[in-house]
Amino acid sequence: MTDNDINVLLVDDEAVDLEWLRRRVAGHEQLAGTSVRTASSGFAALSLMKQQRIDIILSDIRMPIMSGTEFARQAKEINPQVSIVFISGHEDFNYAKQAIQLNAHGYLLKPVEDGELNATLTELCGKIERERRQHTSLTETLSLVNQELLLRWFNESTPGDVEAHVRSFLAPMLLGGTAVAIVEIDDIAWKTSHSTAEERRAWLAGAAGFIRRFTQERNMGLVIDAYDSRFVLLAAVPEPSFSALLEELIRAFYAEFAFSVTIGTGMHTTAFDQLHDSYRQAQAALSIKWIVGKNRLIKDASQWRPKERIAPNLEEIVDRMLKAMLEYDLTTIDDCLLQLFDGDHPLSQKNEIYDLIIRITSKLHADLRQLNEHLYEILNWDAHQPLILFQFETVHDILSWLRRRFFELSELLYLKRQRQKRKLIDDITAYVKDRLEQKITLNEVAAYFNFTPNYLGQLFKAETNSLFSDFLNDLRMKRVCELLQEPTKKVYEIAEQVGYKNIIYFNRQFKQHMGMSPGEYRKKHNI
Repeated sequence: MTDNDINVLLVDDEAVDLEWLRRRVAGHEQLAGTSVRTASSGFAALSLMKQQRIDIILSDIRMPIMSGTEFARQAKEINPQVSIVFISGHEDFNYAKQAIQLNAHGYLLKPVEDGELNATLTELCGKIERERRQHTSLTETLSLVNQELLLRWFNESTPGDVEAHVRSFLAPMLLGGTAVAIVEIDDIAWKTSHSTAEERRAWLAGAAGFIRRFTQERNMGLVIDAYDSRFVLLAAVPEPSFSALLEELIRAFYAEFAFSVTIGTGMHTTAFDQLHDSYRQAQAALSIKWIVGKNRLIKDASQWRPKERIAPNLEEIVDRMLKAMLEYDLTTIDDCLLQLFDGDHPLSQKNEIYDLIIRITSKLHADLRQLNEHLYEILNWDAHQPLILFQFETVHDILSWLRRRFFELSELLYLKRQRQKRKLIDDITAYVKDRLEQKITLNEVAAYFNFTPNYLGQLFKAETNSLFSDFLNDLRMKRVCELLQEPTKKVYEIAEQVGYKNIIYFNRQFKQHMGMSPGEYRKKHNI
């Protein structure tokens, strides 16, 4: 059996019927005899499905303990893409029709005729082969430009101009669910330190080719070179097959190269917008590699908890400290550090201090990755060489050094977010200015920028010290004053141009804002 074979599973509690069906199916011209498996119960069939990919299931509809319909429901949970055909007697016809509601491909009536069986298998094999060709075509046509666009889209904090294009070529993959995984080759720097640049590039090219072949042969999805020794995998396979295949990749890569790889994964989703979250989760999972270990699959950074007895409430304190960092609250940051290092049971051993710092920085890093930030890049701190901390001779020295670095981190994060907020306000201002001739509402603006109206209103008030309605009215009045400079324009024309349909309401608003009517304004300015 090869990875390109179409795998068929036959399920029937009658041993004679099962063997007779196996011989007939194995003789089909589009199937390899070794790719046909059998199971005498739904439980056995489900267990087999968890071990290998199954493409087609032919199942008796009546089986003891677990019926064919219940088996089909659970089989679809394991592999939503599997094609299921029920086999039933004439008396089960209505039962079979209900089973089709479970997205079964169809049914065959007992005794199954050879012609009908072969026609069904031919149709299903053709469908599977077409889908595989489409997947191969998608993989081959994902140009380097599209790969760069996809990586850019993943690494943007909010979707940008490339989203529509990315959405178009990812749409086929999302139909059955997709998850992001990031594969990182371990120890590449020191293991290739004595190689020339050319030798290192050639080795990495071979490793990349191996990962691509592995995923293509198993129809896992798309592989994109991210940077240096990392690869992004968009895996269009369901759980638990997803995890099992990634574990297999880890073992196969080590067997081929004597190098280990570590893989971080994000959630499965059929929603395009949630792929960002899946990518962030994969990054966060991979970021704790140096704590939980390499040569393994890391599924969820948020579930990681240290087993040692250092700072039992560490996570709560670090959560509070991160919140303070984002708000540039240096006093709370200092309080959290003192609580972590002193508390009721101060740490005295250097290895305990070292472990504590690793846990603090690792959790901060994992949490910041979820916010699209990178602790070690911001601080220019080499995360792979934390032995720098051993240069300090006292806990106080270490605490002072850490306090300075975390204050610096807080300042940088705060300034960056202030710039982001200022840019958002500038973008909102530009958006409103372009639409002054229309009826503009806070709900409309909030929807355009993907915020709730309440949040955007609060943010706008905090950043501008002005209500959105006052801001909008002020912009309109400034525009009115500009238009009043043109003597050929009539006042009612100007009112309509800036979105006022009621001239009386317009005059009242203008006078309230400017302290005079439009006519008085023109007279005052000799227009």
